[in-house]
Parts: sequence; structure tokens; C-alpha cells
Amino acid sequence: MTSVIIPNSVTSIGDDAFRYCTGLTNVVIGSGVTNVGDLAFSYGHGLTGVYFEGSAPKGSDAVFFASTKVVVYYLLGTMGWEPTYAGRPTALWVLPYPVILNLSPSLGVHTNVFGFRVSWATNTQVVVEASTTLTDPTWLPVSTNTLTDGLSYFSDPDWTNYPNRFYRIRSQ
Repeated sequence: MTSVIIPNSVTSIGDDAFRYCTGLTNVVIGSGVTNVGDLAFSYGHGLTGVYFEGSAPKGSDAVFFASTKVVVYYLLGTMGWEPTYAGRPTALWVLPYPVILNLSPSLGVHTNVFGFRVSWATNTQVVVEASTTLTDPTWLPVSTNTLTDGLSYFSDPDWTNYPNRFYRIRSQ
């Protein structure tokens, strides 16, 4: 096993979970993870990148014990990231496409408006499109947003006018 993707539905990575996984080179950790246990990625001599989709989870300095090549990557717009995480350097994870951040409190309904944050490259534009079905979708543009400092908040006050409303984003 050289790579692992931990889905958004997982909230905690246990102590020693990937200890001595020397063949593991990279891990993508979903936005649901709020805690990483002691020694979870320790002695991972081949581990070079751990990519977090969400905000910085709780974790001790022992998470990456003896895993000396690891760089921790995070998405723009996520919270709590410092120059190091669990004793390892952090760096901005720059994706080749825009993403909708699956994070509270920005994702969901607020004062009867549905919204979410989009993250990507600074000063680029993204188009938010909506469809009422995924079976045979017709995607219609709803908004064009400029990502100031790499972030933009999209809100749809008309979302209640539809029995279903699905969204996607694309670069312009």
C-alpha cells in the first residue's frame, strides 16, 4: 500500500493506526477528521505528504514520530494551520482545480440562504452552476465569483424555490 484516502465520514485516526507503514508515501485526510492519535503515522520512512482537506485536527507532536520526510499540506480557507503540525512543516496544498470546502459553519443554510466557500487560486474566477437533477442534468450558471485571496463565499437565496438543487463549480 503506497497511498491512503481517508473519507470525510471518518472523525478520528487512532493511535498507531499507520505505524510502521514504511511503503506508505502519501495520505489524503478528509475534512471530517478532528483528531489524529499518538504515533498514528510514526516510523513511516517513505511517507512524504499528508494532505488535509479540513481544518487542523487535534494531534500531539508524536503523530509523525520518526517519519522525517513528511510535509503536511492544507487547503486555503481551512483553519488552525501553523508553520508546523505535529512537529512537521506545513505548506499550502495548491490544487489544479477549484474546490467547495466541506466545512462548517460556511457550508449549509444560514438565515434561509444556502451557501458554501470555494477555494483555489487567488484572483481567479469560478462559475457556480446549478441543476435540479443529477439523472440528466442541465447545468445553468448561477453566479461568477472572484476568489479574493484564494477564497470566495457563494450563497443562493433562491434555493428554496426548487425541490432539489445541486451545485458544481468550474474555472472560467
